[in-house]
This record gives sequence, structure tokens and C-alpha cells, in this order.
Amino acid sequence: MALNVARIVEDLQRTNWRDPGTWTAAPMVLVLVAILAAIPALGWFLVWQDQWDALERDRSTEAKLKQDYLDKKKQAINLDLHRQQLREIDTQFGALLKQLPNKAQIDALLVDINQAGLSRGLQFELFKPEAETLKEFYAELPIRIRVVGTYHDMGHFAADVGQLSRIVTLNDVGIEAQKDGNLTMDATARTFRYLDEEEIAAQRKAAAAAKKAPAKK
Repeated sequence: MALNVARIVEDLQRTNWRDPGTWTAAPMVLVLVAILAAIPALGWFLVWQDQWDALERDRSTEAKLKQDYLDKKKQAINLDLHRQQLREIDTQFGALLKQLPNKAQIDALLVDINQAGLSRGLQFELFKPEAETLKEFYAELPIRIRVVGTYHDMGHFAADVGQLSRIVTLNDVGIEAQKDGNLTMDATARTFRYLDEEEIAAQRKAAAAAKKAPAKK
């Protein structure tokens, strides 16, 4: 049966939309189709859209949880390896810590530095320990030195300082030639010592007090 479009249009134009009792088949079908289309549209905007957004959030959370699980699983598999590495780090740290003198050993270390220069025939014109700089678990002690001697003697002195049982570095080195053929070397020797428990506790207490102190305007 052919669809008479012209007649349908004519029926719609003649329809009294305020009196459904007089409607023919065409306006009834049109209204039914509109209702069927409006129901899912309203359902989407009123209910399903929020549910869809929640579903997307849950999917994102699920992906993150899966990745977290895989990361934790890798850590658990490598736990023994991490523990072994931690023990090795502790051992290395302990060995380095032993190279740092304590407060009572600093004087002996200063004597060792002085003797290292004298044994190489160098003449000290300046040997002046400066004020310590406190760090988190160690203190840095700079020593200003000025020595006079030959180039080779200064090289041997620097090598001897590097081979001391305690950590000592030479910094800010400056060398000038003298009229008699010797050289003058100005440098800062830096050595380090570890803080005792009382000093570390005082450091932490001072840091905590600094955090609590109100900022200056």
C-alpha cells in the first residue's frame, strides 16, 4: 500500500491539537513517535548521563588500581633484592662514616695535615682553622693554608692529603711564583666530622623551632 504523503500532511494541517478526540491516525502516530523519542532523551539527561559519568570515573579508578597493583607486585617480587641493596648501602655508609673523625679526633687530623706538608719540605705561612659549618649529620671544617715550596713538593703534599685515613679535600687553590723560584700556594683544606647524638638532637630541635616560628613580614 503506497504512502500518501500529501494526505498525511493535509491531515496534520487540519488537526485540532487541543482536541485529541478528533485526531486521525497521522497525528496520533506523530505524537507517539515524539513520546518514544522523548523518553530516552529525558532518561539520558535526568538519569543516565550521571550514571555514565560515574561509570567513566570508575573505569579510570579501576585502571589506576590495576597499575598500583602491578607496581606493588613488582616491589614485592624485588623485596629481597631491595633489602640486600639497603644492607649494602648501610655498609657503604658506615664505611664512609668511619672516614669522618669525631670531635675528639679533629686535633689529631689537623696535626696530620700539617705533618703532611712538613714532611714534603713545605713551609707553612698560614694554617688557620675557620668556624665549623653544621649540616644535617656532619660538620664541615675549613682550614685556610698558605705553603711555600717547589711545584713537585706541593703535588706530593696534595697526594698525601688525599691518602689520609680521614676525608680531606683541597679547594680554592691559587699558586703564585716567587722570586727565588719557589711557589706559594693558597688553598682551603676542608675536612668533615660526624655530629654526636647530642649535636644531632640540637640540630633537629633548632630546625623544628625554625619551622614553627612565624614568618617575618
